Amino acid sequence: MSTRTDHTDYHVHTPLCHHAVGTPAEFAAAALQTGLSELGFADHNPMPEKFDDWRMDYSELPKYFEFVDEVRSAGVTVRLGLECDYLSGFEWWIEKLTREKEWDYLIGSVHYIGPGWDVDNPKHISRFESQSVEEIWDLYWTNYVRCIESELFDFVAHPDLPKKFGHRPSGDLRRYYEPAIAALHQHRIAFEINTAGLRKPVNEMYPAREFLELGVQAGIPVVINSDAHSPAELTKGFDFARKLAIEVGYRSVLRFERRQRFEVPL
Repeated sequence: MSTRTDHTDYHVHTPLCHHAVGTPAEFAAAALQTGLSELGFADHNPMPEKFDDWRMDYSELPKYFEFVDEVRSAGVTVRLGLECDYLSGFEWWIEKLTREKEWDYLIGSVHYIGPGWDVDNPKHISRFESQSVEEIWDLYWTNYVRCIESELFDFVAHPDLPKKFGHRPSGDLRRYYEPAIAALHQHRIAFEINTAGLRKPVNEMYPAREFLELGVQAGIPVVINSDAHSPAELTKGFDFARKLAIEVGYRSVLRFERRQRFEVPL
């Protein structure tokens, strides 16, 4: 676990998503112990209709704000964010949520590549056998580019999520990465280095090194996040992520406040 004092961790979930644990006091204590300079919560956004069991209901947004405020009262610098699933046709809903609060940042993510088909859900692993991996990746990256092009978000999450269980198409995967990098550059959107992949079957960060190399060549800024679902996961893998970012050529990361971004040295 890292003990640096200049880290931010902006992708942190609360128990309201129904698959995370930890009290506000526990998150505050862990943030202080790891030396985080800023702790940012970004739980899964509510949707106007219920279609899964891993996000808060719209009625629970006030509880989410209370949770974050309670951590803030413990003396930790806290940022308020939201991880928003990009689903074509629901852009209006994200715009509505944007007006609900003064957010520090909104994260765009893609989990669904079809109705009821969240690509990182363990219950759907068999689909990687019944459907071609290439088709799954095609659908995912098409949605990912649309997520970026929506310009609704400050940065995008875990770029190559479909590799979570170790499934990759054959050949040079830059054919998937390059359109996303071009969209990030065109729309001035950042992406995260997400260390959660180190804790998944793939045992590799999101995104792959090749994506990072393309990102730095295109001048796309980054954020390093843990995607923590418990206080113990805060900053997990950060030393490795920072080393890799520097190896490929990154020299800075972003911080966010009230949807304004600031570049700071790595």
